[in-house]
Amino acid sequence: MDLFFDLLRSVIYGVIEGITEWLPISSTGHMILAEQVLKFSFSAEFMEMFRVVIQLGAILAVVVMYFKKLWPFCVDNGRDSGLAKHVRWPVMRLWFKIIVACLPAAVLGLALDDWIDAHFYNSVVVAVMLIVYGIAFILIERRPRVPTTTKLSRITYRQALIVGAWQVLALIPGTSRSGSTIIGGLLCGMSRACASQFTFFLAIPVMAGASGLKLVKFLAGGGVFTVGEIGALLVGCIVAFVVSILAIRFLMDYVKKHTFTAFGWYRIALGIVVLGVWALQTFVLV
Repeated sequence: MDLFFDLLRSVIYGVIEGITEWLPISSTGHMILAEQVLKFSFSAEFMEMFRVVIQLGAILAVVVMYFKKLWPFCVDNGRDSGLAKHVRWPVMRLWFKIIVACLPAAVLGLALDDWIDAHFYNSVVVAVMLIVYGIAFILIERRPRVPTTTKLSRITYRQALIVGAWQVLALIPGTSRSGSTIIGGLLCGMSRACASQFTFFLAIPVMAGASGLKLVKFLAGGGVFTVGEIGALLVGCIVAFVVSILAIRFLMDYVKKHTFTAFGWYRIALGIVVLGVWALQTFVLV
């Protein structure tokens, strides 16, 4: 019976991950609220790893949806005329820019991962960052601006590095990786659609690396998977994959006609709720 309910909780976690990973509303903030209600029977070490590795399902959704835009090699039709003739160089240049954008977070993430989890993974920090970035979205969208970059191929290395610098801020829980990178993209001249799509692609190496790091740390620390834990992780990833496809399609359709202001107000409201739950647990239910 415990296994059944754990699998059911994994489904709910997968839905939360699939929606909140791509919309700029902070997956961590929603996970904190979910953890108040959804209590797994697994160890704390497994859950710390589970919250990150479940992102693999979300990553796979991006790869599947945008495979043609992401795969840099052409079909050679059976002719052996050299690899260079079968490389789509605009796609390769996009990958070079993605790598440039990943460098700041990769370096600091490896160095500060455990320290950030120990000092910043709490309700107050998450709530504050939800509210701060919610206000940022509202203020940015109120500025009159004309995007200078509307296509991925037009993104410069300078813009990629700026977005990468903003992604560093997403190491703080509650910031939202997609939220911070989208803000960075908007501030350096990208259109909403271009900033959103670049954020999706940027997530592939970043989230794969973070998931791999957590998995290695779990196993290196003596962690061993039970059948129930394997089942919960697989179910969570599969659900996150399916829901991510729907969430990405929604966001790309949404930004064609709307601003990010509604997400800003949602973040502020969610931050207030997270603070309220923390205050209730800290000062009332003691």
